[in-house]
Amino acid sequence: MSDKIFGWIFPLLQKIGLSEGVASYLGLFLNILLLSFLTFIIFWIFKFVLVAIMAIIAKKTRTRFDNLLINSKSAKYFSHLIPLLFVYKSVPIILKDFEYWEIVFGKMIGIYIVILALWITRTILNALKTYFNQKPKYADKPFDSYVQVIMFFFWIMGVAYIILFLFNTSAKALITTLGAISALIILIFRDTILGLVASIQVSINDMVRIGDWITIEKFGADGEVIEINLATVKVRNFDFTTTTIPTYSLISDSFRNWRGMIQSGGRRIKRHILIRSSSIRFLKPNELVAFQKIHLISNYIDNRQTEISKFNESHNIDKSLGLNGRNMTNFGLFRKYVTNYLHQYPGLNKDLVLLCRPLQATPQGVPLEIYAFSVDKRFENYEYIMADIFDHIYAAVGYFDLELYEMPHGEVSKS
Repeated sequence: MSDKIFGWIFPLLQKIGLSEGVASYLGLFLNILLLSFLTFIIFWIFKFVLVAIMAIIAKKTRTRFDNLLINSKSAKYFSHLIPLLFVYKSVPIILKDFEYWEIVFGKMIGIYIVILALWITRTILNALKTYFNQKPKYADKPFDSYVQVIMFFFWIMGVAYIILFLFNTSAKALITTLGAISALIILIFRDTILGLVASIQVSINDMVRIGDWITIEKFGADGEVIEINLATVKVRNFDFTTTTIPTYSLISDSFRNWRGMIQSGGRRIKRHILIRSSSIRFLKPNELVAFQKIHLISNYIDNRQTEISKFNESHNIDKSLGLNGRNMTNFGLFRKYVTNYLHQYPGLNKDLVLLCRPLQATPQGVPLEIYAFSVDKRFENYEYIMADIFDHIYAAVGYFDLELYEMPHGEVSKS
């Protein structure tokens, strides 16, 4: 086909009486003009046809993938590929008498075709990435990382093909050369290789997803993962700053992923107050009358006191000394009050662990820990629920004749 299109000009010029040299250069010039004109026509025809066909298909189908292909200009780039193949096949015919330039332009166009093919592949993969990211089922998957890993291998193959094509070498010679300079390659592409390995491991092991809340103290990252790619992970912190960390740090350093908490039935509250140990004491029977006015523990006091009295009477306990037998303490009664208060508090998940427990005594006092889970896991509401609970607990301590520990401090006298 190309012979018929471009082969008639040189003989025609010789027939009209031009010398071989003049006919050769003039024929080359006219063939280049003809090739440019035909390439331009082919490009616009294929561009119009491909874009029109894609638009018609996009209107008639329900899927959004074809719309994304149009938006990514895949058809436009593909329309460049057909004319380039035509030029690639025509160059040896046009430049058959100019061997050096035939080799040069042939290799340049071949390299450009490879790069364009890689670019078209990238636009298709980006369209796929956007398509899956718009689906709720796949919105948390790191498709940026997947696309970059795939493109990394495609670029390796593309560059290898360009080297083989450009220098007319064999694949065996190329592999041997790369093996000889592998140490230098590893040094130059260290971060890329580490990011590649990390991206694969993160994806396979499902360590991090888009939208996960992670904490990495080493990098000051504490927030939502908004992007995962081959080299970096972007985290939007609670103050709306963005922390960028290397992807390979997710497998080389420890980090905390809060996904399990978010998917669970509540967000954990684990905080304690310090009770001064010297304020803990046994309660006298006449003191219990006042405590029975507290609604949350009135029934508990009745049942508990009946149980204790039966035990002491059955064992002939001498109650002239308050230490003897079984007794109720203000600290134990306060613990029961807090437990009942937590059970009736509407913001806590009663199906998960909910308790009030004393911890190992410290020099500062006896820690009383609240361990529960708030139903609302949003940061502001979670903090509000926790503050509301502890506001009540701090205010209730004095009703049980208990004291909170505070660091002793001297008062500054006014002169």
